Amino acid sequence: MRYFLEVCYKGTNFNGFQIQNTGKTIQGEIQNALLKLLKDPIILTGSSRTDAGVHALQNYFHFDIAGAFPMGKVYNLNSMVSPDIVIKRIVEVGAEAHARFDANTREYKYYIHQSKNPFIQDTSYYYPYTMDWDKLKAATALVLGRHDFSSFSKKNTQVNNHFCEIFKAEWSMDNEQIVFNIRGNRFLRGMVRALVATLLKVGRGYFSFDDFAAILAAHDCTKADFSAPGKGLFLVEVAYPTEVITPSPVM
Repeated sequence: MRYFLEVCYKGTNFNGFQIQNTGKTIQGEIQNALLKLLKDPIILTGSSRTDAGVHALQNYFHFDIAGAFPMGKVYNLNSMVSPDIVIKRIVEVGAEAHARFDANTREYKYYIHQSKNPFIQDTSYYYPYTMDWDKLKAATALVLGRHDFSSFSKKNTQVNNHFCEIFKAEWSMDNEQIVFNIRGNRFLRGMVRALVATLLKVGRGYFSFDDFAAILAAHDCTKADFSAPGKGLFLVEVAYPTEVITPSPVM
């Protein structure tokens, strides 16, 4: 039987989402907890990989087991993982449902603060510089639509193509924090952080509107800026068709 596992996490103390040999990961923590609970090795397939230090209000795995999952044990599962991870729910899905390939859209928010604040330093980027928001927002509009985002993808990314369709890209204020909100059908490795860092350079006057347009068109990752740290980035929603899984409200 196949199940979707919905999870949220604070990524500060993790070396990313996907299991690896270089440190503690979200996938590794949950797989170890499932092994203890079910007494059988479980391999999780993730929806959206997040880098070290990146957070998620909503992300998904799918996994297969021979029998029915003991739904009353979700509480126990949460007690076995780090306090920075919450298993929100486990839902039975169709045998062909896929956490990664069936997702319609993914949405991210990137948080920035311009006044020093120790209470949000793990979840927001301190960027105390004067910005021309009109120029920044004008350049942001270029991101909308379907483009080859090779310029904003880290090297050695194993994908068939670099085309993504962006449905939403905007800046706003939320409790004295600046928020970049972006939603698309898919994202490349490092893409959101590269967009944020490069757009911030437009806001500071290091790049012009035409410079940003040229970077987007260049399909060359050496042209963009990748300096925005992971700690400001949140995966806020992964959306599926209702026939795959019933939507869950984002925390």
